[in-house]
Amino acid sequence: MEAMGLVRAHLGPGAVIVSTQEDESGGARVTAALDEMKAAAPSPRLAKALAEALAFHGVPAAASEAIIAAAIPHHSESAHQALARGLASFGRFAPLNERERRALILVGPPGSGKTATAAKLAARAVLAGHRVRLITTDLVRAGGAAQLETFAKILQTPFETADGPQHLAAALAAAPPDERIIIDTSAANPFSTGDRRELDALIGGGDAEPILVFAAGGDQADTQAMAEIFRDLGCARAIATRLDAVRRLGAVLDVAHRLSRGLAEAGIAPDIADGLLPFTPLLLARLLLPKGVA
Repeated sequence: MEAMGLVRAHLGPGAVIVSTQEDESGGARVTAALDEMKAAAPSPRLAKALAEALAFHGVPAAASEAIIAAAIPHHSESAHQALARGLASFGRFAPLNERERRALILVGPPGSGKTATAAKLAARAVLAGHRVRLITTDLVRAGGAAQLETFAKILQTPFETADGPQHLAAALAAAPPDERIIIDTSAANPFSTGDRRELDALIGGGDAEPILVFAAGGDQADTQAMAEIFRDLGCARAIATRLDAVRRLGAVLDVAHRLSRGLAEAGIAPDIADGLLPFTPLLLARLLLPKGVA
């Protein structure tokens, strides 16, 4: 105890004894060092800023505490970087990769922006030099197929319709293997047994990854329930749209926490060419923190 007192008197309260050896005179040789984790006290200002931001976005207290606890050890970084580390420990993020060859089938509730998202994904793939094919199963909504066909003409990509699971499976089987296939679907009410049954059959009709497309800013309890229903239908990833038109994003973080692979893409603008970004923890941190917090 006396040695520890002397060490900390010289090196400060963050010092620890690494080793102790007896010398030839009967005394002791003490090797000490600074424990960086103890010596560097976390910033109360950072913790307060993160807590206020998460509370504003409606993040529940328990989730907020877990995120902040994971962020604080990185307080020497910027607030955005520290929060990003905390978000990565709580939610999941898996942006789409253009090298993934599996077809994508976009599913989601009414008004989520699936058709525009299909066009944005197609535009990005075309600009990256990939061949793309757009397919829609939305033959009920007035103008739904026509809207996607217009985008396909602008992008100069093949377009076709599929009336039901069997037609979709046939279209997927006939498509060239080097094409990036993006499938738009009719809106599905997740709380309707009939809609869930039809969507389940459509997803099972071909080898395509179902991606949940949902609009940010919805009621948190409803968004949580919706995410769990679409998760049970096979959705492991989600695309959040209309992030530029809402103020509170707690529901978006809920989706990242509930899906096995989490958030894939972020709809940050209506522009078809550049309105979609890979969803990363750092992007969400920048959306969550108010301007002026570095």
